[in-house]
Amino acid sequence: MLEELREEVLKANLALPRNNLVVGTTGNVSGIDRESGYIIIKPSGVDYDGLKKEDLVVVDFEGKVVEGKKKPSVDTPHHLYLYRKIKNLGGVIHTHSPYATMFALLEQPIPVYSTAHADIFGVEIPCTPYVNNRTDHIGKAILRSRQEGCPAILLGKHGVFTFDETPAKALRASIMLESVALIAQGALELASTLRVNLSALPPEEAGLWYARHHGGGYGQDE
Repeated sequence: MLEELREEVLKANLALPRNNLVVGTTGNVSGIDRESGYIIIKPSGVDYDGLKKEDLVVVDFEGKVVEGKKKPSVDTPHHLYLYRKIKNLGGVIHTHSPYATMFALLEQPIPVYSTAHADIFGVEIPCTPYVNNRTDHIGKAILRSRQEGCPAILLGKHGVFTFDETPAKALRASIMLESVALIAQGALELASTLRVNLSALPPEEAGLWYARHHGGGYGQDE
């Protein structure tokens, strides 16, 4: 199981720069094997271009390195906090993807302007107030502000976290979050230019789109 998870975590990490979600060495993906209690995460400060499977670091719930020669990401404590508190969580991703982070810098949520947003997230993407990165401050802020069923959150003045049942699903949320943030930012600019109001979908309508996408007929039967 750990070997399969390592492959999935590597694949998700390498997808971040390809989808313009990170620059340089920023950002990280982790995944957890609940049976062993081990978490696999990107090492700190390692460029994606040279990232290999053997570079990934295995840590336990206390953050102690179990396997790997490199230091784990400095964001490891935040990942661990989320895994401890959200029992069905299997993958966590942190980025500073540009369009989503624009909203985070303003400490503003992203309203449900589009049906594509409603499909994946169901509700507005919440934003935490600014907190520093000491101890469990980020993890606690995420838990206070997150919306049940929504796999993404903005961190005020900071960036983005996505989380889901697997690293692959968390990656999908990261990619879709950046897409809806880009579209929202462009629509807001266009609305200002045209001097028209941009309104969000009513919650009940957003809920209908979300329900269809999550088990209500979307996709192929297994």
